[in-house]
This record gives sequence, structure tokens and C-alpha cells, in this order.
Amino acid sequence: MTGKKTLIPEKRRVASFDVDAQNTFTPVCPDELPVPDGSEIVAELNRQAEFAAFRIGSKDAHSPSAVWVASEGQPQFSPVENQPNADIRWKLHAVPGTEGFKLISGLPGITAYDYFVWKGIEPDMHPYGACFHDFAERLSTGAIEFLQSRGIETVIVGGLATDYCVRTTALQLVRASFDVVVNLGACRGIATETVQASVAEMQRSGIRLTASAKDLLQARS
Repeated sequence: MTGKKTLIPEKRRVASFDVDAQNTFTPVCPDELPVPDGSEIVAELNRQAEFAAFRIGSKDAHSPSAVWVASEGQPQFSPVENQPNADIRWKLHAVPGTEGFKLISGLPGITAYDYFVWKGIEPDMHPYGACFHDFAERLSTGAIEFLQSRGIETVIVGGLATDYCVRTTALQLVRASFDVVVNLGACRGIATETVQASVAEMQRSGIRLTASAKDLLQARS
């Protein structure tokens, strides 16, 4: 994939999406959900944004009393029963006001983004995608509508983690008829096996992949 150019439209038709690029998913917070090398995506996220007229982002924002929080008797990855919007248990992470909640150092401040989503605020919800609050995808976060209202055709996606929130967000966007490019240089994943499966699924769904922002080629008007 390296060196192969990925053609995208002129800048006014392009948006860049930073998905959950928070300390909670990096080694900065080793007791939360650190993704290997998660802190190293900042430069690529900033580079891909240079190709876009709009930059949008998302954050997890979770309650300490969430129903899906893992415990000694109910460990991480064990199922959550009788909850339509939470599937498995996770360590507590991304609590507002904590270091884990913050964006990774080097990214813009929240108000520098053109649109921003906070997800998972309700204690009985743990969405992965940034376009809907619920698993049934009935309750929109407004991200899709924002992009549609700006005439966006292509969305360049990066963030954490490849095999969960990036994957789900990208699939939601392609189902909404956007041309989606996932910049793998701006992503990191939890496990090799699930990353490979997610990449294959995204490709089958028509999502384009690029190794890094340097391989993006912008069409001129």
C-alpha cells in the first residue's frame, strides 16, 4: 500500500475525522485502555486535516457508574447482559475531567474543530461509532448531517482504535454514502487479529485505505 496514491476530491469536498484521539487510549493512561503507540498518531491526524475544508472529532465521555465497567467478578471483555446499547465490559476510561478524557497532546483544542461529538455519556450506553449514540443507529450524533449540510463527499478517518471506534465510525459513514478513506498511519489498534479483520471488513464495504497522508493526492478544481 505504501507509495500508492489515493485520489481525493478538491479540498472543499473533503472532511477529516479524528475519532477518539484521547489519552485514555494511549500509554499516557496505562491503567485505562492504552493502545500500543497510541500517542504517535498526532502528526498524521494533523497532516490529513490539511487536505480537508472541515475537521471534526469525537471523544468518549463515560460515567464511573456505567453498567459496562469491568470488575474482579466481571472482567474486561465479558458480556453485558440485558443492555441493548452495551455489549461487553471494559475498564473504566475517558471519564470527563480526568487526564484520560483529554485529547492527545499536539491536537487542536476542542473549539478549533468545526464539529465535535461526545459519546457514551449515558451510563447504559457504550457506542463505538461516532455517528450514532445507539447500536441500532437510530439516534444520530449529528456528524453525518453536519457533513451532508457542508456538501462533503469524502471523509478521511483516523484515530483510536482501528479495530473498534475507527472501524465502526468508518462503516457508519460509508453506509451514509460518503466516500471514506481510512488513513492507517493515523490509527493504531488493540490486537493484530482484530485489526486485520477490521481492515478486511472495511475494504469489503468499499472503504479505501491509505498508508499515510503523504499518499493522498488532491484533485484540483
